[in-house]
Amino acid sequence: MRNKTASSIRNFTAAMLLAALVLVAAACGSGSGGKIVEGKTNVVTTFYPLYYLASEIGGDKVNAVNLVPAGVEPHDWSPKSQDLDLASKAQLFLYNGAGLEGWTDNFLKGLSKKSELVTAEMSKGITLIKGNPEEEHEEEEHEGEEHDDHGQSHDLDVDPHTWVSPKSIMKMAENVKNSLVEVDPANKASYEDNYAALHAKLEALDQQYQTELSKTAKKDIVTSHQAFGYLARDYGLRQTAVMGLSPDAEPRAQDLLQIAKFVKENDIRYIFFEELVSPTLANTLASEAKVDTMVLNPIEGLTPEQEKRGDDYITLMEANLQNLIKALQ
Repeated sequence: MRNKTASSIRNFTAAMLLAALVLVAAACGSGSGGKIVEGKTNVVTTFYPLYYLASEIGGDKVNAVNLVPAGVEPHDWSPKSQDLDLASKAQLFLYNGAGLEGWTDNFLKGLSKKSELVTAEMSKGITLIKGNPEEEHEEEEHEGEEHDDHGQSHDLDVDPHTWVSPKSIMKMAENVKNSLVEVDPANKASYEDNYAALHAKLEALDQQYQTELSKTAKKDIVTSHQAFGYLARDYGLRQTAVMGLSPDAEPRAQDLLQIAKFVKENDIRYIFFEELVSPTLANTLASEAKVDTMVLNPIEGLTPEQEKRGDDYITLMEANLQNLIKALQ
């Protein structure tokens, strides 16, 4: 078993590196393509969940522009000069924080001195999950080595994936509403009404998760990417992740062996993977452990196909719930 798994690890390493290069190449393409609209509150968001919240709460009073294009993994994206120019002309800039956007500080420093942009961190008020196993592994393996820091690190000391839990995104929705009211108090009533409508939908989603996941016999989920810590914390699940907080982190051979053993010993039926990164690792591990794979979407962005279907945060989280129920029966 150990030799076979180790061989499989070598086989998919090249594929993982190629997938990471493809993602980076995609991220070097065009930006959001959004434009400033006169007569509306222009809101620039860093990735899809914040765009969704700003659009729902802002309604027809807001022009929301999302920086990360559809199909691009936000961990690997970095802004370009046109994105900076766009933000400089907007009224509000919403970012997640908690280490998700490593480029934010330098980006904001580059704003035009004439810009009156208000910036707001949307993870404020959420109790963050601290610690990152991949950093601990790197410290063990590179202790004593000097590191070259070019100003944008993928290392994270807290879990930034706050939005993946309905409970957390309700707080983020409140933060968005408050930020809109701050920059555009004349339309406070509209923002309050839209927020109330969205909050009701998110509250219903939260209730679905509580009710359905409380019924499942199993509580352990195995994921390719450590993106579901808040979901697990808020709904009584236990997450075992193949990779750390950065989806392109490379797992160690001994970690994969331990997870394969865990899958077999705990009768895990599915290993979850996500759509914006390569499923190679999840497929390899599932093959070794003789189980199936299934999507658990961290909703870091929409694919072009999801955009065409009209999917949004609610529909994708409902699909996640159905897959969790199936896996945990």
